[in-house]
Amino acid sequence: MFEALYLFVFATLALAISPGPDNIYVLTQSLVHGTKSGIATTAGLISGCIVHTCLLAFGVSAVITKSDTIFYGIKVAGALYLFYLAYKVFKSPSAVSFETDAIPKKSHWQLFKTGVVMNLLNPKVMIFFLAFFPGFLWDPDGNTVSQFFILGAVFMLTSFLAFSAVALLAGAISSYLMKNNQVGIVLKWLQIVVFVGIAVYILLP
Repeated sequence: MFEALYLFVFATLALAISPGPDNIYVLTQSLVHGTKSGIATTAGLISGCIVHTCLLAFGVSAVITKSDTIFYGIKVAGALYLFYLAYKVFKSPSAVSFETDAIPKKSHWQLFKTGVVMNLLNPKVMIFFLAFFPGFLWDPDGNTVSQFFILGAVFMLTSFLAFSAVALLAGAISSYLMKNNQVGIVLKWLQIVVFVGIAVYILLP
């Protein structure tokens, strides 16, 4: 159990600090409107994960109880999706860019709601959860619903702490990213290694 959770936390943390739409949005809100705005956005994004976790827990758990073959098929499909994400990152530019111009001022409640909507209406989040979570179940023959909820809670806590750190360190992070071109390359390959590593881990018996 603990070995799976340690690996899960590491993978989640690596993904959370790699440049993507969510943490870039948190960063720009923090830069323009302050740390509290960034944390409000983070809270919204993470709250949306509760719904995805529930859907995953009850949906995939039902599949597991019916057929081990289907569950293994889900894991293979998830691994292939992660390989695809690694390929997409490989083909993408290494530069980290974000725009802070013309970002409208919103209340913290509005930013929270925006974060929730961004998360819930992004179908890639559910697909990613489906690809990411099943490989870290430590007892597929046990209570998988509770295991998915534990993984979901760990994912949300780890992501919240990482995104909040981005919000708190927004000024230093942004200036550092803009001044150091090599950072983008390092973060790009970090994403690739994490995606490929998770995919391989999922496929292992």
